[in-house]
Amino acid sequence: MVMILFLLLVFTGCLSQYLTSPHQRWLARPLAAGPGRAAGAALQAGGLAMLAQAVQVAAAVFTLCAWAMLVFVLLPYLGALISLRRP
Repeated sequence: MVMILFLLLVFTGCLSQYLTSPHQRWLARPLAAGPGRAAGAALQAGGLAMLAQAVQVAAAVFTLCAWAMLVFVLLPYLGALISLRRP
């Protein structure tokens, strides 16, 4: 259960940070940069703190980095799919 919550928190944090980018394709206009990036960092830090209680800190940091890299690579492709399906 901890791992699922960790994955969701970090995914939401990455999504929040991605939506602040001027090149994102999910929204018509990007979110405000300051609050969006701060919220994303807070969600990722919360996920890291939660996972660090269940596993060793080094393993938690490695898992965070690997999952965040995967999410940041997939988000632009998902945005392209969303923009293709819009009328």
